[in-house]
Amino acid sequence: MSGLLSVGTRALQANQIALQTAGNNIANVNTPGYSRQSVVLQNLAGQFTGSGYIGKGVDVQTILRNHSEFLTRQAALSSSVSASDTTRLDQLKQLENIFQGGASGLGAAVSDMLNSFSDVANAPTDLTARTVALSRADEMASRFRSASISLEDLQQGVSSQLRVSVAAVNSLAGRIAAANEQISRAQGSGQPPNDLYDQRDQLIKELNQYVQTTNIPADDGTIGIFLAGSQPLVLGTTVSKVGVGQDAFGDPGKAKLTLQIGGAPVVLEEATLGGGQITGLLKFQNTDLALASNLLGRMALAIGTAANDQHKLGIDLNGSAGGNLFTLSALPNGLAALAGNSLTGLPITATLQVAIQPPPSSGTTKLLPSNYEVSFTSATAGNITRLSDGVVIPFPQVPAPAAPILASLDGLNITVSAGAAAGDHFLISPFSSAASSIKTAFSSPAALAITSPVAASAGASNKGTLAVASLAARSIPAPAAITLTFTSVGTYTRSDTGAVSYAYTPGQAIEFDTTTPGATGWSLKLSGSAVAGDTFNVGSTATVQPNADPKLNSGNAEAMIALRDVAMFDGAALTDGYASAMAEIGVRVQSAGYTAAVSKSIATNIETDRASVSGVNLDEEAAKLLQFQQAYQASAKMLQIAQSVFESLMQTVAR
Repeated sequence: MSGLLSVGTRALQANQIALQTAGNNIANVNTPGYSRQSVVLQNLAGQFTGSGYIGKGVDVQTILRNHSEFLTRQAALSSSVSASDTTRLDQLKQLENIFQGGASGLGAAVSDMLNSFSDVANAPTDLTARTVALSRADEMASRFRSASISLEDLQQGVSSQLRVSVAAVNSLAGRIAAANEQISRAQGSGQPPNDLYDQRDQLIKELNQYVQTTNIPADDGTIGIFLAGSQPLVLGTTVSKVGVGQDAFGDPGKAKLTLQIGGAPVVLEEATLGGGQITGLLKFQNTDLALASNLLGRMALAIGTAANDQHKLGIDLNGSAGGNLFTLSALPNGLAALAGNSLTGLPITATLQVAIQPPPSSGTTKLLPSNYEVSFTSATAGNITRLSDGVVIPFPQVPAPAAPILASLDGLNITVSAGAAAGDHFLISPFSSAASSIKTAFSSPAALAITSPVAASAGASNKGTLAVASLAARSIPAPAAITLTFTSVGTYTRSDTGAVSYAYTPGQAIEFDTTTPGATGWSLKLSGSAVAGDTFNVGSTATVQPNADPKLNSGNAEAMIALRDVAMFDGAALTDGYASAMAEIGVRVQSAGYTAAVSKSIATNIETDRASVSGVNLDEEAAKLLQFQQAYQASAKMLQIAQSVFESLMQTVAR
């Protein structure tokens, strides 16, 4: 009798637990991180009798957590990679909006400025045309500054997101440590704390949304969380604090993730972080945003410098030599390594200066959108690394540049003050302030230097078809007038050098300065063919006047217009420079979009696989409810029968 009652009681309890577990699964069908639970039943060992072993019923062995450790880790990893790619893509889309095209874009402003000199060339003394040209120049400078401000705003937004994300990482790490402590205590019960495991796995998954982690379980049930492969974030209940620090040079445009270990911050290199929103933000800030800033700064510096160099070769309405058309800030000095000299640890005392190469070997056409790292192996030797492509240029160079220039590369001259030593390291960011500082240098339209200081006129008795194709001033004031006399189709003499004969190649420029072509004087290019005896007078506008009024000479305006076609940006014309920058950003957005789509697809598929193991299926749970309900009712019936049998027995005994 007692055996039947015991079997029924145990069955009733087991099926009640099974019903409760199925109900718990249904209740948590939408709970993030919840793993489906199943009751594991086992039959009790039978009691031996002469008639054999008689079963003693059922018991609940444990509540099983349907969980795949491998799929859970893979889901967290793929989700982390997807978060990194998506975060970077979102930021790149904002960056793309800054480099917009059309009439409101920066490229249109550059073209409008240079094109406006056409009206000035046609009417050099017209103040209205001059005012329009000056307004166009001011508008171009304003758009450069506006784009620079937008980049700074985007930079500040990224920095703010980094701080928020780091705070979230520290909070989640603390909660994981608390979950570790609870799980460690619960381990002593002999049964797995399934809900605590789910909560901890969910916290780890959320943590991987910010930064990719590596997890190593310990014997006491806790899990160690590591960043960058091997740096401990959580060990048991101990948490290391994550922070945002500067790079090795204190570059305000870059950031590094740090981990406080043993009271000192350890820098976690971006390449070792893997996925997560923080990684995406760091990659965007340190790579994509830095490139965009360099592209914009290079344009401002190159266009502003080229326009200034040309404008200074003209004469304004007041008869004065032209000055700068734009005000540009000096290129910033190199940033010394914050840790000091790498060999001695002492502070770096030397100063690294950077300047754009002046004419005639103007650096405006050679600039590359890159930063540079300078490492000294001695007081006068070392290496310069172009960070955009990793190319290393040793110095001193062969042939060595003129003193005191340390090195000349990519249109830049680098000089160093006294005190440089082996172990000194510097970072050069030549374009960091160019776009934010550019503005027009004056507001008076009369100050536009439109008149060329040089003029050329053909001899009255020339018999050939030679004509002036172009005439450019190389320095101001212009040298005294000289006469070119052609002695044949391919030779000529100069009045300032006597009988010396010079070779002439049709279509090639005749330079005033034969020692350093383009350095001083003027450059004359002729069209047509020469006949022996033909002459050309070339010199200052005051002495050689093709126009009755020297102010009607608009040669410098034409030279300003000609800047449009100068191969300035990686071989592209000046007016195509902005299109190249837009294309560079566009390609990055397109590539990031493809990468984000692929990583999201992978993450979705792996999460689907994980959910197929751990997720709750309502149809399945509903079927189990019916199954366990029937078993429960049958168990209750068993107890009812046991009671009836017992009552019958008692009635029989009572008789």
